[in-house]
Amino acid sequence: MSTNSSRVGQLLLQASACISWKQDVEGAVYHLANCLLLLGFMGGSGVYGCFYFFGFLSAGYLCCVLWGWFSACGLDIVLWSFLLAVVCLLQLAHLVYRLREDTLAEEFDLLYKTLCLPLQVPLQTYKEIVHCCEEQVLTLATEQTYAVEGETPINRLSLLLSGRVRVSQDGQFLHYIFPYQFMDSPEWESLQPSEEGVFQVTLTAETSCSYISWPRKSLHLLLTKERYISCLFSALLGYDISEKLYTLNDKLFAKFGLRFDIRLPSLYHVLGPTAADPGPESEKGDEEVCEPAASPPQATPTSLQQTPPCSPPPAATNLPAPPSWARLSRPDSGILEIDDFPSYFPQFGFSGKVAAVRIP
Repeated sequence: MSTNSSRVGQLLLQASACISWKQDVEGAVYHLANCLLLLGFMGGSGVYGCFYFFGFLSAGYLCCVLWGWFSACGLDIVLWSFLLAVVCLLQLAHLVYRLREDTLAEEFDLLYKTLCLPLQVPLQTYKEIVHCCEEQVLTLATEQTYAVEGETPINRLSLLLSGRVRVSQDGQFLHYIFPYQFMDSPEWESLQPSEEGVFQVTLTAETSCSYISWPRKSLHLLLTKERYISCLFSALLGYDISEKLYTLNDKLFAKFGLRFDIRLPSLYHVLGPTAADPGPESEKGDEEVCEPAASPPQATPTSLQQTPPCSPPPAATNLPAPPSWARLSRPDSGILEIDDFPSYFPQFGFSGKVAAVRIP
């Protein structure tokens, strides 16, 4: 076995062009250069992986320059090592420039981490969205109005970054808008790109607020050009509108103990001040509203489910009529039928019954 290995060694030495092999090894600088090159080639991907990769390569090639100058005494070694070190340093400078260029303002960076990063939106796509709003952060002072109902045109889409905005209609409070919610998503979705309209609600800042705003034409142009951004805005706006509808429905449930279908139009008329004070007239109105219909209406019902008319109770003589609120609190009143639907929604001209489930 040893004879075969010695023969292989002799063949390799005879095939080599070297006249004589050095008996001593190279200095520490040569070995350090190889160690640095080895560590550099073990780098990963991404921006920080490139920093790691080219950083170790630059140090390794600089060590090769020192080794070629002081130990190997080879001009070609020095020149090639120096050239490779310069290329790696230039690549590092380019990475630093790109990283500084990708840096966003504090507000936009926090917006990206809060709203877009969970959806895995690419940073370059997010920059196009930010560029569309001209990277400007606007402010609202306390009690300053963002929009006035019937006056302010719908010509932009805004997203609240900080503070709290109050939404009202005819002086009646509807709900709040909190940070990272759209301020005018229902108005945006209510119009086509070629249509014009005005706000139907008033938006007032309750605290000092900051927000970003996209011009309507510029944003529509971006959504038409970029399908991915269009799908992203559709998802965000749809979620935002559903949250506002659920907020109105929760307020209605807290006020009446009734859970209305959130798809009903204009819940404001149910939340209006006319139903807040239980006076004699309102009790009479409540009794009319809560009274089951004697016969089913002729028009097509607009509710999700229909209930058959309740059979009249057995006749009783000389018994006082129970109050209207007693009917609301009956255990068997699982479904409340509203016959006077046009009185709640007069502008839609609907007729028929609306079912509202009473939660026990």
